[in-house]
Amino acid sequence: MITSEQILNAKILILEDDKASRVLLKHILLSSGFINIRCLPNATRIANVYRSYKPDVLILDLNMPKVSGFDVMVRLRRDYPDDYLPIIIITGDSDDSVHLRALSAGAKDFLNKPYDRARVIMRCRNLIETNLLHNAVKDQNANLASIIHERTAELHQSRLDVIRRLGYAAEYRDTDTGDHIVRMSRYCETLARALGMTDEECELLLATSPLHDVGKIAIPDSILLKPGALTPEELTVMRTHAEIGAEILSGGTSSFLKMAETVALTHHERWDGKGYPRGLKGEAIPLVGRICAICDVFDALTSERPYKKAWTFEAAVKEIKRMSEVYFDPEVCDRFLRVLPEIKAISRDVNTPPHRPSRRQPLTLGETR
Repeated sequence: MITSEQILNAKILILEDDKASRVLLKHILLSSGFINIRCLPNATRIANVYRSYKPDVLILDLNMPKVSGFDVMVRLRRDYPDDYLPIIIITGDSDDSVHLRALSAGAKDFLNKPYDRARVIMRCRNLIETNLLHNAVKDQNANLASIIHERTAELHQSRLDVIRRLGYAAEYRDTDTGDHIVRMSRYCETLARALGMTDEECELLLATSPLHDVGKIAIPDSILLKPGALTPEELTVMRTHAEIGAEILSGGTSSFLKMAETVALTHHERWDGKGYPRGLKGEAIPLVGRICAICDVFDALTSERPYKKAWTFEAAVKEIKRMSEVYFDPEVCDRFLRVLPEIKAISRDVNTPPHRPSRRQPLTLGETR
């Protein structure tokens, strides 16, 4: 509710070139209790004054030399297209066409010359109250929008946290820590940016790539944690994790779950078409799958697993180069090599224990699972 005190404290701007009329209006308003009144004799400074003063009502003369009241309204409407403009027009013209033109330009009410004191006060009070209510609703809507945005962000973050924990659950069955999915997801984001993906796509890939191996939840420990090489039958079971992961993540309508499903399904496809589970070849493999493939393999090579020792950074880079156009998209591989300083920094930041080179020879990409 708007109080009488708020109305009397409102800011009033009078733009009138006739001094006698200007002084009379100010006197009427002051004698009625209004205290914040500013007057301008012409419209040359109206843009700056309106912006700094922010009047709750503008009493505007239509017939002024050089810059007319109509010109002022056009300027204000251009500068404040979404604002409520609290304009009262001063006019001695009773022509309906003039009134209609003024209303179309943004006027809210009229004061006719000669002034009637009661009409001046009532019309100013009514328009001030309307403008104050409009601003109050506008502020309330802004606060509500801020609260909704904050709650939506919290809900989004909660959802991401839950889904990341699903990724951690799968990862902890395969390694001692969840560092792999942290490194791998950051590698993916870095590589995606280097490939020119949008900020939104990069952030989405950062959030979804930790779920690439979620299907390993369904793989028996006897296979997942086996220290030696897998038999053909065990390898077949192991490879089902890609489709299982995609099935777990399928059916969602959000861009998040759609990308997560794609990542889970395609991160073991190969550029030469000899990957799994679908045997996709070349650009038939979604770009996010090609990105995740190289980042997942690189981190698997440089990490210790139950079935292998960690490779050195340099040895892993050499192997990645060797497998360009075989396992990996050559363009994605090239971009990966260009961002190696960033990849190395991520590896150093996240990886706590030092890399220990494998004693087994030869080094082959087939050691990764």
